[in-house]
Order: sequence, then structure tokens, then C-alpha cells
Amino acid sequence: MSTILRRLPPSEATGLRTGARHSLAEVYRPADLVVLGLGVMIGAGIFSIAGEQAATTAGPGVILSFMIAGIACLLACLCYAELSSTMPTSGSAYTFTYVIFGEVWAWIIGWALILELQFAAAVVARAWAAITVGAVEHFGVRVPAEDLVQDVLVFVILVLLTGIVALGARVGLRALWIMVSAKLLAIGAVIVVGLTHIDVANFGDFYVPPKTLDAAPATVLEIFVGESQAFGWFGVFAAASAIAFAYIGFDIVATSAEETANAPRAVPKGMIRSLVVATVLYLAVALVMVGMVSYTKISVEAPLASAFRAVGVDWMVHVIDAGAVLGLTTVILVLIVGQTRVLFSMARDGLIPRGLATVSRRYHTPTRVTLVIGLVAIVLAEFVPVLTMQQLVVIGTLFAFAFVAAGVIVMRRRMPHLERGFRVPLSPLLPALSLVATLWLMVNLRVLTWAWFALWMAFGLLVYLGYGRRHSLLARPSAPARQPHGRHRR
Repeated sequence: MSTILRRLPPSEATGLRTGARHSLAEVYRPADLVVLGLGVMIGAGIFSIAGEQAATTAGPGVILSFMIAGIACLLACLCYAELSSTMPTSGSAYTFTYVIFGEVWAWIIGWALILELQFAAAVVARAWAAITVGAVEHFGVRVPAEDLVQDVLVFVILVLLTGIVALGARVGLRALWIMVSAKLLAIGAVIVVGLTHIDVANFGDFYVPPKTLDAAPATVLEIFVGESQAFGWFGVFAAASAIAFAYIGFDIVATSAEETANAPRAVPKGMIRSLVVATVLYLAVALVMVGMVSYTKISVEAPLASAFRAVGVDWMVHVIDAGAVLGLTTVILVLIVGQTRVLFSMARDGLIPRGLATVSRRYHTPTRVTLVIGLVAIVLAEFVPVLTMQQLVVIGTLFAFAFVAAGVIVMRRRMPHLERGFRVPLSPLLPALSLVATLWLMVNLRVLTWAWFALWMAFGLLVYLGYGRRHSLLARPSAPARQPHGRHRR
């Protein structure tokens, strides 16, 4: 038991700038981190989630749902900010857990992050292909053999973005700046034009009387309640759970810490600022969505596009399409970057084959693991019905959130001497609230999702016991310094 609970010494996790663990070149500035966060948090969902939740779950109260979701995610973001300022490493929650709770728990979190990021890249690539085909058809062009075209587009986008990430962080960063700027212009156009067509009467009093649905309970919470409900205050909080999933992604900013100048201070600021900006944008689009059309008339299939058509502004459909395609492109790019950094850290620690921790001498990036991630994403997107398994992405993320919130509390007690570039205010109250909010989001997931997650984690534990436990560098204390293959010296 002591073997699997061995903890990574803080000095091994924090000596990134001068110690053997540092191998990735510094490329990110504070502004870059905000763009990185916006790149992954703002996808096509910004144009649809408000309408979907207003029509089916919360009515005009969806505005309150966005506020509640933003607060819940901000609590988690503050916890990530403290730990990333203490351990600025590319491993993010995986490394935090390694230091605070021990190796087997670190493996479990790393395995959950693999589920989150790898499945997310495949899911978003598949959605990107569908939206791209739809955008072309909105110009009146008929796309023959749609399924085949989508398969080709999935392959093309994943190959292209994997190549960009493999060629170097600076190449990916330039592309990200251009695409994020363009999609922000599209979102700005949606907000500005939409505001001129708002009818205040559509907001009502933000409250719709609750009603019981005929559907059988599907989530853990509904099983405890004994029935499925919508609208009312239950609907507002249920919608907040769904909306919070749209904000998920700020945690990926923490994986860039090893490549960020003055990371202990820059990374917390980048995460918090990107989340605040994303929350404001989501709220603004939600106000436009609910204000333009009564929630009873919203089209769930294409809520914002149909709302603009309803007020006679048909050309905005093309702006929304462009924003959605660009939004999902940046999401895929950042997901590949984040997954690369997590697996790179796990390989560097020996828990997965160390060959994956090789850093290209030419491009100064973990090219080998990047190519592996891209290949797996292509296989998943092409041959697995990933769109039916989206909640697996969410549960992996929330599992990491819970450990990070608990980690802040435990680390304050066990390691008060460690230097922190950022501290969660009112600790342990706010980390405890973050833990409660995360658990609330988790019980709003389907029971089937929990079952698949349990199977994934059980399989992961077998992989750890069969490989990771024996190959961990902590299992060989006499081994040379923890230096990755192909170390890049600055």
C-alpha cells in the first residue's frame, strides 16, 4: 500500500525552471493564456446552449442559470489557480494530486484527464464536421454523400491540427490568436445585432412554474428525487449544471504552466481572466437569445439561427456558422495541446512508456506523444459513436475538479511552507464550496455515464498495477535525475 501511495516530492514538481523536470521552452505570455482559455471554452455551444436550456429546462430563468454556473466554475478555477501557482507544471491536476495524495490517486486523475481530453477531441472533431457541412448547405449548396464527406473532414481537421501542435507551440499560438480573434468578432456581431431586436416582454419574471416530465429518471439526482422535472427553481439549477459544462476548459490553461514566463503569477491570472470573459460572453448571448424570442417558440435544433430568422435578419445565420466552425476549430487545437502536456508529464514520471516524453530537438515540443494523440483521436472520431458519449468528457473533468478542490485544503495543512503565487481567499470555505458544487454537477450526470466511467477507471487501475507501479521513477530512487528524453536546453 505504501508503494502505490508514495508521493512526488514538491521539489520535483516545483523545480521546473532550474531542475531536471524543465524541458519545454517558454512561449506563453499572460495575454496568450487568456486566448488559450477562450480558445477552448468558447465553441459552437455559445450559439445553442442558452436556447436549448431555455426551451427545455429553465425558461427565461436560464439567465440565472448562467450566473450560477459561472460562480460554480469560478470556485473551481480559484482552486486550480492556487495549485498551479505552487506547482507550475504541464501535468496540471495529475501532478497536483501526485504531490498531495500519492501516486495511485495521481494515476487515477491522469487516467480521468485522458478520458476527458482524448474523447473531447474526437467529439468536437465530429461536431465540427457536421457543422461545416451544415454551413455549406446554408449557402444553398447540396453536399452529396454527407456521411462520407463528414468522415473526410474529421480526418482532415485532426491531421491538420495535430500537425500544427507537433510543429511547435509558437505555430499553434499564432493560429490560435487569429482564429480566436475572428470568432470573437462573430460573437460580437451576434450580441450587437441581437440587442437591437430584443423584446423585454420575452423575459417575463424569469420564472416558469415547474412541471413533471413523463420521462423516466435518467440522472443520479433524478433517481433520488424519484421523478424528472423541468422549469421552476429545480429547472434553473438543472440548467446551471448543463451550462457549467460549457465553461469547462479553463483547467487546460494550467497545462501550459511549464511553458509560461513567470508562471506562478501569470497562470492564475490567465485562467481567471479567460473564465470571466467567457462567462460575460455566454451571458450576453443568453440575454440576446431569450430576449429575441419567447422561450416557448425557441427551436431546439438551431435556437439562435432560428431566432434571427424570426426577426428577419437571415444573413446572421452565416455569421453564426462561421463563428461555430472557428469556435470548434480552436477547441480541438487547445484540447490536443492540453492532452499532449498531460501525457508528456505522465510519461516523464514513468507511469506510461517514457519514450512518449521525448522532446523534438528541432521543434522543441513532445512531437511523438502529439502524433499518438492525433492518431487515437482519428480512430475514435471515425469508428466510435463518440457523440453519444459526450458526458464521459464531463465526468472526467469534474472528477479532477473534486481532487483539486480537496487538494487546496489538504496542501494548506500539510505543506504550508510552500511558496504560492496565488491563494484562494477564505480557505477552506471556498474550496469546500467548490467541492460541493462539483459534486452537485456530478449527480446531474446520467447513471449510464457513471457506469461507463467506473469501467474506464477500473481498466485504468489494472493498467497502473500492471505497468505504472513498476515503471514509476519513484520506484527507482537510485535512478538518475528525473530527466526526460530529448531535453530541450534553453
